[in-house]
Amino acid sequence: MSGQFFTWLSVLAFLLGIIALVLEIFVFPGFGVAGVAGIILLAWGVLLLAVDFTQATAALVVALALTIVVFFLGLKFLSRLNFWQRLTLNTRQEKDKGYTAGQEELVQLVHQAGVALTPLRPAGTAEIAGRRLDVVTSGEYIPAGTKVQVVQVEGNRVVVRRVDYC
Repeated sequence: MSGQFFTWLSVLAFLLGIIALVLEIFVFPGFGVAGVAGIILLAWGVLLLAVDFTQATAALVVALALTIVVFFLGLKFLSRLNFWQRLTLNTRQEKDKGYTAGQEELVQLVHQAGVALTPLRPAGTAEIAGRRLDVVTSGEYIPAGTKVQVVQVEGNRVVVRRVDYC
């Protein structure tokens, strides 16, 4: 009975380690608690299944060393194939070459009126000064077709409010 308990415990630890590593990769950014816990649980699961502790430790050390060697060799060969350059944008968009993020033009929209094209709950789309813009309200709901006015621009965030004409 004791042997079966440790077998199931090691399988459970190994599976929990894999789950923790998957969570670390896809849910929690960076290398944190879930990653460390996953590595510890994987190693513990392997150690529990091993016949001899020394042999299991040696196997883990060899596996870790081989992983590090393969990782660095992979980086070296992938850099020669320009693999990373195909995944990234190599051009820089600089202000002196005419690039702007559009913030200067958006500031000019303050106090301009327009129409909500979609319901604003509180975010949506509005047409202001002949332009379709992503806008937000201060939290209130504004139905589509309602007249709105730009009250504030913070970077690329355009804040509008309902315009009530008497």
